[in-house]
Amino acid sequence: MSEQTLVQFRVDNELKRDVTEIYEAMGLDLPTALRMFMARSKMVRGIPFDTTLPDNIPTRTDALKAFNDMRNCCSQLPEMTLDEINAEISAARVERKACSE
Repeated sequence: MSEQTLVQFRVDNELKRDVTEIYEAMGLDLPTALRMFMARSKMVRGIPFDTTLPDNIPTRTDALKAFNDMRNCCSQLPEMTLDEINAEISAARVERKACSE
C-alpha cells in the first residue's frame, strides 16, 4: 500500500448530514464513500458515476418507527422456550432438505 495522506475540506453541516444519511443507507460511512469517489474518478479520469437513491427511501425516523412498530407487535407474542425454537429450526431444515431432493 502506498503512503497515505490526510485530506481535509470544509462543507456545510446540513450537506454533510444529508449525504452521510444517504451513504449510511447504502451501508457506507462517509470516508469510505469519498475514497470510492476518488478512486473511481482516477479510473475514469472525470466525474465517475451517476448514482442516486430512489425518492421513496425511508428516512432514519421512518426506519425507527417501523422497528418500534414491529417490536410492539412482537411483544404481544408468547415467549418460546429454547426447545420450541430448536424444534422449529429442525422442522424448517427437514422441509428445506425435502424440497431440495
